[in-house]
Amino acid sequence: MNRPWKIWVSFAACLAVVLCAMGWMSWQALELEDARTLARRQAEQEERVRLALWRMDSAISPLIARENARPYFTYSAFYPAGRSYNRMFVEIQKGEVLLPSPLLTASQEDILLHFQIEPDGQLTSPKVPTGNKRDLAEAGYTTHQKINDAHALLGRLAEHIDKPALLGAKATERIVVAAQPPVPSAQTDGGSALSQSLQYKLNTIELLARRQSQQRADRQIAQTEATNVAQILATEVSYEAMRPVWTKGALLLVRKVKAEGNSYVQGCWLNWDRIRTSLLAEVGNLLPDAELQPTTVTCSDKTDRLLASLPVRLLPGEVASSTGNGFSPIVLSLIVAWVCVLTAAGAVAMLLLGAVSLSERRGAFVSAVTHELRTPLTTFRMYTEMLEGDMVAEESRKKEYLGTLRTEAERLGHLVENVLAYARLEKGRARGRIEQVTLGEMIGRVAPLLGGRAGQAGMELVVENGEETDTVVLADASAVEQILFNLVDNACKYAVGADDRRIHLKTRKATDAAELCVCDHGPGISDGDARKLFRPFSKSAHEAANSAPGVGLGLALSRRLARQMHGDLTLDGNAPAGACFVLTLPLA
Repeated sequence: MNRPWKIWVSFAACLAVVLCAMGWMSWQALELEDARTLARRQAEQEERVRLALWRMDSAISPLIARENARPYFTYSAFYPAGRSYNRMFVEIQKGEVLLPSPLLTASQEDILLHFQIEPDGQLTSPKVPTGNKRDLAEAGYTTHQKINDAHALLGRLAEHIDKPALLGAKATERIVVAAQPPVPSAQTDGGSALSQSLQYKLNTIELLARRQSQQRADRQIAQTEATNVAQILATEVSYEAMRPVWTKGALLLVRKVKAEGNSYVQGCWLNWDRIRTSLLAEVGNLLPDAELQPTTVTCSDKTDRLLASLPVRLLPGEVASSTGNGFSPIVLSLIVAWVCVLTAAGAVAMLLLGAVSLSERRGAFVSAVTHELRTPLTTFRMYTEMLEGDMVAEESRKKEYLGTLRTEAERLGHLVENVLAYARLEKGRARGRIEQVTLGEMIGRVAPLLGGRAGQAGMELVVENGEETDTVVLADASAVEQILFNLVDNACKYAVGADDRRIHLKTRKATDAAELCVCDHGPGISDGDARKLFRPFSKSAHEAANSAPGVGLGLALSRRLARQMHGDLTLDGNAPAGACFVLTLPLA
């Protein structure tokens, strides 16, 4: 392959396109996932807020209903028994029986004080009787200290309320609702904004439903009490439903009562601190960090998160989402997709690297084979021409030339046999016959051939047999012969210049295998060459021309043949000198 860089440039460009596309899709998917998670958390929070508002309205409603149901005359410390519902505000006559108001002795933790604003603007309380009524109260119904405490509260209340405003106020709805829900913030994306808009609409609908339900209950109670009184009184009495108002930091429940042509304002001062604590306790499991904020609602105000029964806004605080904090299915899918893409990219890169490397090595192999074939063919042509032209007169020289031709033919045949054997292994067609054979028998069969090859190079084969010769192994005898011949042939090529020109063939027995070792006393093998020693087609044409004959295929073929017999061929790195190869064969 002349220009492998083009392949890598094309691969890099394709990989960049794929990674950019995957990155863009991942970013879009994560953006959508974040928007969906935010919308889901907002929806969960709003559901908790709506449930919390229902709970708090349900908790405070009995108190408001009880105050709506109180008859108007209970706001006096004592009232005549004979005219509880008739001429209530006429001066008490001597000898009339007086009944104490339930509010005189009532002790309610959620209410600080009941009060009444007279038509002349005087602020009174059933807990603070005056004149001889106080003596009567202290005589059997309350204590002097309690009356003094209530009087102090009445003085504090007078600083908070605006009497003319309460007397002149007209009956109105408790809260005026905006006609349209507020427009959500434009800071979020389309999906989140749509979710917020839906939540605001749901909040508005829910607030309207709670308010209407509360107002219907209040009006029904007030109308029922007014009807009961009107059936007994000769004059008309009208009630308004209790309505909560904030005035200078005090939360009041007030109503207007018309009786005998006069208008009165009656109500109670709520203990807001205790009510707030009680209401927050009701929703503690939903909104642990919630707060209640007093508010005055108008048409332009936001109407979400308001109580229907009190002018109070709920601040939910931080809400822990019940959704899992682990990886979502989309994130897991993206992780799997990225792992698959990167794995595929790595696999393709490794495949390209192997293909390019194999192509380069096969190109080098072709060059090396070409060089290796040129030498014997040149020898064949030159010697045959000389013999054909009777240029060699002596018989001894003719025999020498013929011997050279035979050697080159054997060299060429060995080369071709190695190439064909490796091709058969590559195609999976090489199937030797595995049989049981002893090491001694196998060495005896192959030793003459190996000794002849060593003799051609002027070297000596030394067979060192031991007690292992009787060891039976499972092997293909012809494959073992080819492996050992390749090893001895390499020793003849590379160790021919050594001082010690012996080649040793040894047998050893391991735990579960037998070993045949071929060692020489040559220069050995460097670490760099050892890494590519068993790699096929590893010798280039330049290396073939400047080294011992061969194309670098013999060791690769030998290892493949050894492993096909369930054995192995390795280089012994602990050899004291030269190169030592170990052929491992399984025991029978």
